[in-house]
Amino acid sequence: MQVKPRLAHLIGTENSSALNSAKLLHEDSIKSYLRDSLLSQLPPAFSVVVGAFYWVHFKLYTKASHLALTTVDSEVFDELLCVGCNFDVEQCCCLRLTEMVNKTNMKLFEMNLIDRLTGSALTSLIKLKIKEHINDTCQGIFDRSHLKQLEKWLADVIMTWLKSIFTEWQTKDNAKEAEVPASVQSFKVKLTYYMYETFAQSVIGQFFSIIIDYPDSIPAIDDLKICMEKIDMRVYLTESLRSSLEARILHPGVNTMDILTGYVAAIKAIRHLDQSGVILEMVTAPIKDYLRKRSDTVRRVVTGLTEEGPTDLSEELAKGESIKDGKDSGPDEFSNWENWEPDPFGIDANLMKYNSSKIMRSADIISMVVDIYGSKELFMTEYRNLMADRLLAHLDFNSEKEIRNLELLKIRFGESLLHSCEVMLKDVTDSKRINAHIHGDGNVNENQLFDISSLIISAQFWPSFNKESLQLPEEIENEFKKYTKAYEGYKGNRTLNWRTVTGRVNIVIEIGDRTLDMVVSPTLAVIIYHFQNKSEWAIEELSSITKVPASALRRRISFWQNHGLISETSPGVFTLLEKETEKSQFEEMSLAEADEEDLESAMASASDQREEELQVFWSYIVGMLTNLDSMPIDRIHQMLKLFASHSGGVEFTQDELKHFLQRKVREHKLLFSGGVYQLAK
Repeated sequence: MQVKPRLAHLIGTENSSALNSAKLLHEDSIKSYLRDSLLSQLPPAFSVVVGAFYWVHFKLYTKASHLALTTVDSEVFDELLCVGCNFDVEQCCCLRLTEMVNKTNMKLFEMNLIDRLTGSALTSLIKLKIKEHINDTCQGIFDRSHLKQLEKWLADVIMTWLKSIFTEWQTKDNAKEAEVPASVQSFKVKLTYYMYETFAQSVIGQFFSIIIDYPDSIPAIDDLKICMEKIDMRVYLTESLRSSLEARILHPGVNTMDILTGYVAAIKAIRHLDQSGVILEMVTAPIKDYLRKRSDTVRRVVTGLTEEGPTDLSEELAKGESIKDGKDSGPDEFSNWENWEPDPFGIDANLMKYNSSKIMRSADIISMVVDIYGSKELFMTEYRNLMADRLLAHLDFNSEKEIRNLELLKIRFGESLLHSCEVMLKDVTDSKRINAHIHGDGNVNENQLFDISSLIISAQFWPSFNKESLQLPEEIENEFKKYTKAYEGYKGNRTLNWRTVTGRVNIVIEIGDRTLDMVVSPTLAVIIYHFQNKSEWAIEELSSITKVPASALRRRISFWQNHGLISETSPGVFTLLEKETEKSQFEEMSLAEADEEDLESAMASASDQREEELQVFWSYIVGMLTNLDSMPIDRIHQMLKLFASHSGGVEFTQDELKHFLQRKVREHKLLFSGGVYQLAK
């Protein structure tokens, strides 16, 4: 009898549970049907609408932080628009909009639509905000690190806002961390990766400015190094930086010294980023190729080594380290084996074939600059030329500075290559002593028209002079003969061969009411000297008496035209001006032409000297081709190298020999056909 109520109660409970389950199933089916209907009828631009909706939500959420960073006068504050809703501050509706957004998020969450409807729109919006934040806070600022600040902003702003979309509409009791979908937690990893990638791209896009600002830009390089440890950006870095360097500095409008300055700065900055040197080789390869084509590169490099300038090469030289190349760097390759790192992957195999990591790791800045031409001998030849120009132009040179540079260069390049430079400095010292002795001789000073101070050089140790000549007037030439006779009396069996075109002349010109005290070259002095005996000269007549070609003579005369002493009264005829105001319609004065005399070197260029050295082998080449009729270039090179090794002659590469033989072909002295050379008949 007591069982029936119990059964009735159980049956009643079972019926109630079934009804509730049926009700829930009915609600789920309605939601599913409604969700499917909504998803099937979405307009094409619906994601844009969703993005705009959450863009407003993001503005509302970051309103407080924006106001905290903005300082506004209290009187002006009431007239501004609200940064959240864009209404007047007095009519702000941010709270109402926030409630509406929260209700919308709640309904979407209940219908299980929040991920499917907002996923792509939220991703695009967050990526846009990350880009904007990086551009606003990091663009152009290289003297401090930004990564920690960006990571904190991503966690405190982006991720907190993203979590609020799922939790802000819930009650405090229900809003738990566990209720945030796992997709949101994993999304932080993807956003962090995207932030690193975007920041790295921003830094790489500004890397040319980072190179120029080095070492102040080291924090930015350190940030990029951290990003590259997490993301492979090497290919993007090399391509972007190469194109940037080519667009900025590798064109005719940039002078060679500026290109060298950028090259040295790039070496320092990129080596700080990647110590393996592989990226450095890939990025700077176009710079080296371009500098190799410029005729003044070697001279500018040597100038940078021996004089203070923007390239910092003189500072590198002062460190006193010996120059390193592939032959010397082998034993030290694994001296620091505990910090050894493999070469970065993704590198062009052709590049690695010619630039082994061992050489790149050991090369310093000067080694990299010398590697532009790959020959220490060429640099030392150019240094001799520059040193000779300085010694000829300034006999009162700073001997201590020259000796210091010479000693530093010895450490770098070895003593054998700089022995000639030591002899040149000794010649200057000996010349001063000889001049003092001859000037103290009373017989020489008797009836002397002017003083002569000579630089007596040992010709075999000095660079070759250029092929210029100058015929001195008879009375001036007699003074040089007196000096030569005095020297012969002092040195016994030695005599002097004068190079009259090189040197400096102190002259005083008195014409009309003007007096000019000047220091000019011998050619300019001889030109104006002839005008004191004859006030008008034809260019051909003056060229004949001075032994200077007419084209070169006209260029020299422009110097005196610029100073108002000579005028071209008719084509090819020049007249001395007695008054400063006299001018001629035929004059074409140019300061650039007037100063050209001082800029010209008395020495032959390094390429001309090299050509002259190779000319020694021409007779042997003619003999070989006469006996063997025809020969390929590799066999000619081998036989000439054999001759040079036995006779202690000049060493040369096959490329240099090829250029030399091709010039003989253009001069119709050789024929080239089928890969072999033969004498022209």
